[in-house]
Amino acid sequence: MAVIDEETKQKAKELWLQGKKYREISEITGIKESSIKSLASRIWKKEKLQPNRKKVANKVAVANRDKGPPKTELLPEEIETLNNEELTERQRLFCLYYVRWFNATKAYRKVYDCDYTTAMTNGSMLLRNTKIQEHIQAIKDAKIKQAMYTAEDLFQKMMDIAYSDATDFLSFGRRINEETGLEYNYVDFLDSSEVDGTLIQEVKKGKDGCSIKLVRKEFALKWLDKHYSEATDLQKAQLEQLRAQTDKLKADNQEEEIIEDDGFLDAIKGAEIGEWSDEEI
Repeated sequence: MAVIDEETKQKAKELWLQGKKYREISEITGIKESSIKSLASRIWKKEKLQPNRKKVANKVAVANRDKGPPKTELLPEEIETLNNEELTERQRLFCLYYVRWFNATKAYRKVYDCDYTTAMTNGSMLLRNTKIQEHIQAIKDAKIKQAMYTAEDLFQKMMDIAYSDATDFLSFGRRINEETGLEYNYVDFLDSSEVDGTLIQEVKKGKDGCSIKLVRKEFALKWLDKHYSEATDLQKAQLEQLRAQTDKLKADNQEEEIIEDDGFLDAIKGAEIGEWSDEEI
């Protein structure tokens, strides 16, 4: 059996005590599965230690959870990682999700479906695996090359940020309940694979439901004004059309908000504290 350093051996022992399978321990620590079995039978069991075998209830929702690769178009390097036999299936998925989020804990929980503390410890350890490091770096390099914007690309991205609206991310309206025949309001979020996630700053779920917060538009609008001369003729035409539509909407809203002035507002503005008598009130 190859020499295993004490730190890695101790980590393997802790995972074994947590109830992890030999294969999972091997994936995390890099120790051969046969070596882990040998350690368990020769040392750990003789210390009268027993792994924590958790009873798992039937959870239909969890069983249906998607643990496959991200639902976005994969780069050639990502496809190569998925087909690589040097890594296990879960290690390959971990690489893809890590490069997507740059968060080892989140990627580990997505693939291994475990608690936060376990994911935080094991995800960090999985990143030390040399083969995993190589594949992650290859995917990162490919993404950097893919993300290199031309001036035209950058102008288009700023237009997308400045003029995006709620209908780019959700649909809403009224439906009829098939059972009662009554109408009701609805709001449906589009699937994450159908929207441009770079335009979203935050998605959260609270007691009042889910909400989406878009990237702030102010910077993009100022940037477009400053770099207008760099746009293509088509982009200039598109921008002018978007501006015209926005100006019309603003004008319509202002007309609706006009309130008849009967002098009451001026009276309030000119009044000082203490001028009002009980009778006037």
